[in-house]
Amino acid sequence: MKRQTKRYTLKSLRTEPNKPSRRQFLAQSGKVVAGSVLTGVALPRVYAAEDNTIRLALVGCGGRGGGAVANALSSQTGPTKLIAMADVFEERITRSYRALSEQFGKRIDVPPDRRFLGFDSYRKVIDCLRPGDVMIQATHSAFRPTHLEYAIKKGVNVFMEKSFAPDPGGTKRVLRLGEAAEKKNLKIACGLMCRHSSARRALIQKIRDGAMGDIQLIRAYRMDPGARMGPFKGGQNELLWQIRRPYFFLWVSSAWFIEMMIHQVDECCWIKDAWPVAVHGLGGREPNSIDCSQNLHTYAMEYTFADGTKALVNSRSMSKCHNDFATFVHGTKCAAQFSGNVHAPTVQIYKDQRTAKNNIAWRPDREKVSPYQVEWDVLLNAIRQDRPHNEVRRAAFANLASIMGRAAVHSGKIITWDEAMASDFKFCPNVDGLTEESPAPVRADAQGRYPVPVPGTWTEI
Repeated sequence: MKRQTKRYTLKSLRTEPNKPSRRQFLAQSGKVVAGSVLTGVALPRVYAAEDNTIRLALVGCGGRGGGAVANALSSQTGPTKLIAMADVFEERITRSYRALSEQFGKRIDVPPDRRFLGFDSYRKVIDCLRPGDVMIQATHSAFRPTHLEYAIKKGVNVFMEKSFAPDPGGTKRVLRLGEAAEKKNLKIACGLMCRHSSARRALIQKIRDGAMGDIQLIRAYRMDPGARMGPFKGGQNELLWQIRRPYFFLWVSSAWFIEMMIHQVDECCWIKDAWPVAVHGLGGREPNSIDCSQNLHTYAMEYTFADGTKALVNSRSMSKCHNDFATFVHGTKCAAQFSGNVHAPTVQIYKDQRTAKNNIAWRPDREKVSPYQVEWDVLLNAIRQDRPHNEVRRAAFANLASIMGRAAVHSGKIITWDEAMASDFKFCPNVDGLTEESPAPVRADAQGRYPVPVPGTWTEI
């Protein structure tokens, strides 16, 4: 995240001064290998390679891409190595290659002729792989469907980070590609790592067993100072300028709300074991804002499930306010905490509805392995043992549920699941054909500011 504008600093993304950012957590999790859940397990040599090594190609060399590579190379399921890298910015490739080489040495086997630059570089790195190897898709969500389609065509397994598309049209394309991958027996993992948290899984089992009674309400929060973007001053490529600042533009990477909150939306749906039928919400920007991005600074959504249960998802990105980063669930018998700060496995059931530290009735066993690592262990094990593993459908549905919430706030209307599924709206219909010479999909005004959603007039579904 340091690569963004000066206003968009690592410090501004922290909920509390001493808490690690998600990127720091990703990098640290790649170093923790000794406790892997699969350490010492004898695995059959199903993967067809002379040395049993699964080769990796990285598309998108930012912090998330580096973290994913670190997790893949730290897995104890069998040998892996990185053999190709791609990005549209050369300095990102250089920086990531240097950092990964320092950590993993010769397992970063990426000579200069396998470091590719440009919008078509994803094809070149995938072409370096054999069928059965893995592409790591860690660019921005606008490009997920494009890169996923080529990987599936080439018979390559995929790990793709969240979020998964910025709009309904892209999300439905990802769904179709997931079905195509399943028919080809390809394995696809999606970066909603909380689904691989042993602590959360233990609470889910408690909920399914009736320990909390009927679920009545879910509350999810992510409230922190957030970040702001300065004006586009011209004099440079506007398309590349926007891609360098993905969280500030809807077309690039779903903008701030979904990038930050898709995990919380997914948690709500996981707890309910269902997808919402409708959502409405409120939002706005801070008074006298000088933020030139497309983001609102508050999002408050009420999701409704088929049985009438509500999930409240709240995001606020403003300084000098109360901060919170947690998910809570309330049943007819008691309440529970499902998730904690910076996605920490703060999981506990309370004696009643009071979510206080002195009112805890149950906690799960302490997590021994980071969920970021577990999701890679599961993927690589599935490849080696040739077991089905395709997370696309639930990831795409979580993405669509998040888009529903964002659209409800932006439009000021109630958005239904059926409307979202029927929509083919795309922010950038020509994303497959973008080059460095392409005009930016959204243009700055004379003050260097970008259009902000206005309820009552804005449409994105």
